[in-house]
Amino acid sequence: MKAIIIEDEKPAARRLKRLLEEMNVDVSTMLHSVGESLEWFHNNEHPDLIFLDIQLSDGLSFEIFDAIEVKSAIIFTTAYDEYALQAFKLNSIDYLLKPIDEDDLEKAIKKYRDFKPEKEQISVDFEDIKKLLSNPIEREYKKRFTARVGQHIKIINADEVESFYSENKGTYAATIDGRSYLLDTTLENLEGELSPQLFFRVSRKFYVNINHINDIISYTNSRLKIKLNRFNDQEIIVSRERVKDFKLWLE
Repeated sequence: MKAIIIEDEKPAARRLKRLLEEMNVDVSTMLHSVGESLEWFHNNEHPDLIFLDIQLSDGLSFEIFDAIEVKSAIIFTTAYDEYALQAFKLNSIDYLLKPIDEDDLEKAIKKYRDFKPEKEQISVDFEDIKKLLSNPIEREYKKRFTARVGQHIKIINADEVESFYSENKGTYAATIDGRSYLLDTTLENLEGELSPQLFFRVSRKFYVNINHINDIISYTNSRLKIKLNRFNDQEIIVSRERVKDFKLWLE
């Protein structure tokens, strides 16, 4: 089975790709915009399965299929509410609400494999779906976290976190008060929970909050070094493969 992912939130796309590959799904391509997707479809054989986000950075993904004939099965990946998505079951293999649950993803893959649609038989009525989504909802991201401090539970607001980082198999939130709090989660689990407008994963070990970056410095091997307002326990280095995306994120 060959699949592609069309998703403008790159951390979410990378997480989905990793989960799919663990389920023996061959993800050949990740696309992030309407324009990029149109060019790809015009120049490549269509995959068996598309994991499709609805709202992309340069428009709705339906615009892709206004311009080309759909030759692939579709599993929608979206933040739209479940009530509006009931019609998706009639027009696609399945839909997955963000942040995507691993068990739900596995069930959707099984559903596709059991169904095994012929490409000529696939028909998605995008007009009906667009009508249902005429009043889109805002994507909700996690606004607060909790950490145990002795016998107490501390509430940490997301906008007070300078950085999320991993150390010695633990995941920590470094906050504006200059302290780090151990969280009951992982950086991987945070991928679908953090607002991409605020947080960017600069390396395997660090997410940074754009509102708390104090300085960005050129570093060795085409990398960048970040200084935050309070956190200085470790060096924060933007890995070379993420420098380009990081610069785009800053803008």
